[in-house]
Amino acid sequence: MKRTMMTMATIAASTLALAACGSAESVGGNASTESSENGQTTLVVGSQDYYSNEILAEVYAQALEGSGFQVERQLRIGQREVYMPEIEAGAIDVFPEYTGNLLQYLDQNASARTSQEVYDALATALPMGLRALDQSPATDQDSYVVTSTFAAEHSVTSIGDLAGAGPLVLGGNSELETRPYGPMGLAQTYGVTVSFTPIEDSGGPLTIKALKDGDIQLANIYSSDPALAEGTLTVLEDPDGLFLASHVVPLASSRVNDDAAAVINRVSAAMDAEDLVEMNRASTKDQKSASQIAHDWLISEGLLS
Repeated sequence: MKRTMMTMATIAASTLALAACGSAESVGGNASTESSENGQTTLVVGSQDYYSNEILAEVYAQALEGSGFQVERQLRIGQREVYMPEIEAGAIDVFPEYTGNLLQYLDQNASARTSQEVYDALATALPMGLRALDQSPATDQDSYVVTSTFAAEHSVTSIGDLAGAGPLVLGGNSELETRPYGPMGLAQTYGVTVSFTPIEDSGGPLTIKALKDGDIQLANIYSSDPALAEGTLTVLEDPDGLFLASHVVPLASSRVNDDAAAVINRVSAAMDAEDLVEMNRASTKDQKSASQIAHDWLISEGLLS
């Protein structure tokens, strides 16, 4: 059984200063504090303007620091249309991404659907100078969600069932309107016609409130959102693969050497979907900072000492 994330030891450890929280041997790889002090390149870790992605970036950053690497943070940059040009320009070295969504951003006509197919296609589609490190077992999948009341009233269990459910308003970040799985994708794949209203909180509380209030009938919410476990929302099945398989995957620049990559890969291997839900719950329900959540998780997994 997965270790409980918040043990008493973790809570006690979390009060320590983050600068002293790890040793060079904690996460693996051959990096050392001495190499960092002798002119090692500082690695810039970035994140989306989304709390869940910020937590992942903090996990990478603290794991790297615990293994002796110098790290600079550029967090909450924006959405993909904003940060990808910065990554491609070499301004960011490590960035948590999601395989399916990133592949569709790079190739709107991508035919890959399964986890391995998507990962392999992504490796080919990435711009020169970037590489995908190991994908994590952790998934953070886009999903289309209705209220459980709406699902019962209209006998809706899958996305295609929406075709007979009357006028529909889809809510999500503004970029969803032009994404392959947005309104056009719904029409092409399932014959579902929707109007669109932007709600700029990445499927967060404003989106959920609009859904429950009936201002929208359909919302794009990530599968790791703790709100999906409350029983008031129904995630619609996607039998035709409108959404690609989407695992957490770190993007790395050419400045990320083999030792740094090994640190991040070990972090990815230790993380699963349950961890993402729990970390997100610690943010939304417990109001803990991304830095604190990342530190507690690394300690609980034995990746920092």
